[in-house]
Amino acid sequence: METIICEKPQRIIKNRKNLEKRLEIKITGTGNKITIHGSPENEYIAERVIEALEFGFPFSVALLIKEEDFMLEVLNIKDYTRRKDLEKVRARIIGKQGRTLRALLELTKCHFEIKDNQVGIIGDPEYIKNAMQAMIFLIQGSKHANVYAFLEKHQVQPVFDLGLKPIKKKTKRKNR
Repeated sequence: METIICEKPQRIIKNRKNLEKRLEIKITGTGNKITIHGSPENEYIAERVIEALEFGFPFSVALLIKEEDFMLEVLNIKDYTRRKDLEKVRARIIGKQGRTLRALLELTKCHFEIKDNQVGIIGDPEYIKNAMQAMIFLIQGSKHANVYAFLEKHQVQPVFDLGLKPIKKKTKRKNR
């Protein structure tokens, strides 16, 4: 049994039936407290999904944590900059009409959400490292083009080799 304190429990209570069905848990809520009942693994996953929903991620993206074995990472903007005008830093992250976030989504295959002075990232563990590094570069003031170049250079390549070497056929040589 896990208990979570939520700022906006209405969103979780509203989607309670769907969450219970998909996460294989039982949710009860009183006030700002949400209680989760289920197996320890399911409780942990449900806790991460509810944390993502609280952060502001759409319902379908938050459920990727369970269905696709994605992770949720949260970066605090204040940890990576000394600037006092955090509105400009957030504006750099979002970009004009959200173009920077869309470009980061395409290059990293991760989902981003900004809440107050924090950036939430949901993605595959292999891609999260590059997404976090790119976000840190943006927060610290790197040029957008340099961040995109970094991401293009450090793309995670899918692994297809299972470590098995193909057997080479020996060819007979003719002696002259």
